[in-house]
Amino acid sequence: MAGKQKPIRIGLVGAGDNTRRKHIPGLLAQEGVELVAVANRRRESSERVARDYGIARVCDHWREVVEADDLDAIVIGTWPYLHCPVTLAALATGKHVLTEARMAMNLAEAEMMLAASREAPQLVTQIVTGGAALHADTTIRRLIAEGYVGDIVAVEVRQLYGYIDREAPYHWRHNREYSGLNIMRMGILYEDVLYWVGPAVRLAALGQTNVKVRTDEEGVPRAITIPDHLDIIGEMACGAQLHMQFSAVTGHGTSEITIHGTEATLRVEGGQLLGGTRDDEQLRPIALPPPRPRLVPSHPPGWHVEEEFIKTIRGEDTITRTRFEEGVKYMAFTEAVHRSMREGRTVAV
Repeated sequence: MAGKQKPIRIGLVGAGDNTRRKHIPGLLAQEGVELVAVANRRRESSERVARDYGIARVCDHWREVVEADDLDAIVIGTWPYLHCPVTLAALATGKHVLTEARMAMNLAEAEMMLAASREAPQLVTQIVTGGAALHADTTIRRLIAEGYVGDIVAVEVRQLYGYIDREAPYHWRHNREYSGLNIMRMGILYEDVLYWVGPAVRLAALGQTNVKVRTDEEGVPRAITIPDHLDIIGEMACGAQLHMQFSAVTGHGTSEITIHGTEATLRVEGGQLLGGTRDDEQLRPIALPPPRPRLVPSHPPGWHVEEEFIKTIRGEDTITRTRFEEGVKYMAFTEAVHRSMREGRTVAV
């Protein structure tokens, strides 16, 4: 009988909602994975996470976690402002890295992270994906490759959150010091476009900030400059035109990704894949193969982030969603959007 696998010992830097709901359960569901240390923003929250999940060591600063000699990997569950420094420090100390999306504050940070990962190819680096339809990834790519849609002529991405809410509290995504150039779910959904269709080569963007001040958790009014309504028009490498719209101020809207081709249309909406050819009167659900079993039943269909990370460390898998290479591409897109808004012109990606 084969012996037990060597344990993979993990330190958590940041343990917010997504880490507690997804990463911790997904890691603990795998044999031979141990959560050893945690450093959250405050000592109190670190101790609570440690108590809830049986983590032995609480650290007061993220560097204590990263520099620990008895860890194999670091999971970064912080806001984007720490993704780059923690990644660089972890790789420098010989540790694998799984970092929360978005990859970084800006393109320069993302490129530093990619360069550091390439200098340590023996270490696994992965970005948490936020894809709109992970369970349909393979089917969408197969249909496009087989010519189901024909030539792709347009790609539309729409993420509309509802009517304006002036009383909603100040969130880290409103804060450039924590979020950088990231805007709503723009980078994450552009990642889907990259994965299914390919990159954009140039774009023009127009953004608007409708709620310019919100109150933070301490009751202090905070100015906001990150757009809450954004339109992007772009040209894609495949020749198609791209239109993306993100808004936290539009009610009765829809959220979807649509790929229009010369022969058919594909749409991801509400987690469902729809399709229709030029002879069909309307879009209809497309059957998907049975999904791979999830380690944690409450995870979304197609979610295998933590499993992929651990198996790749053990040499049993490879990272598909999402590598640092793709992260740099969506940060280049993010940077181009920012540049276009600032300069009022069409820019190269």
